[in-house]
Amino acid sequence: MAGVAVKKYMAQFKDASVPPQLFITGGDFDAGTIDDLYRSQMWDCRNDSERILSECNYQMIATDMLAATLTAHDRADMLMDYLEALMELFPECEAVYFHNSGKMFLAEQIREHKIQREDRFIYFAVNARFFNVQGSESMIVDTLGMSTLFLPDLQYHFHGMDPNDIVTHAYNMASYIFENENPIKNGDTIDSIENGKMNIEVQWKCHYEDALVQPARQVIDVYMNEYAAGKRDY
Repeated sequence: MAGVAVKKYMAQFKDASVPPQLFITGGDFDAGTIDDLYRSQMWDCRNDSERILSECNYQMIATDMLAATLTAHDRADMLMDYLEALMELFPECEAVYFHNSGKMFLAEQIREHKIQREDRFIYFAVNARFFNVQGSESMIVDTLGMSTLFLPDLQYHFHGMDPNDIVTHAYNMASYIFENENPIKNGDTIDSIENGKMNIEVQWKCHYEDALVQPARQVIDVYMNEYAAGKRDY
């Protein structure tokens, strides 16, 4: 294991201010630790994910510590800078798997990206997932990975709309929550979408509830009016 202190940031605790730590350790890789649900949601690496998981023998695990008190923006910047540094340190790395979101990218996708600095965390570390509800026409789109920054994920349980439009809406909402450190309160409304575009005239209501799809967590459930599926307590 190797570790460094990131003196650009200071984590504030009751009795002291200390720099957060970045650690990395290596070892064997066991593809069996990634189950079918997570494998089915690797949209950014879909054509290569099974090959990578079957051929990979070794992994480097990168983590942070003492970073919980950083602001969401500072922690996101630190982690994404760390990610890009790791791609330089390990030129033979083939792929990166984000444990907290189940998202996978080819290493070249990260090395060659043109994503704006402030957008990197949502793009790389937050996964918008899609599920069909068996035995019905209902669908679920949710996000996974916002909890790294102690921010809520989103959930849409719906029918009758293009799921690709909902995925785009979910990423836009995740960016809004990140940029504004989650201003959404129980019962607040957000702009809907119509024909793939944001529609300010029709509002969707937000409520906090338990996630429908694992892992267990509280999410912001977006009630999509006539397109909503399932029962709600509100």
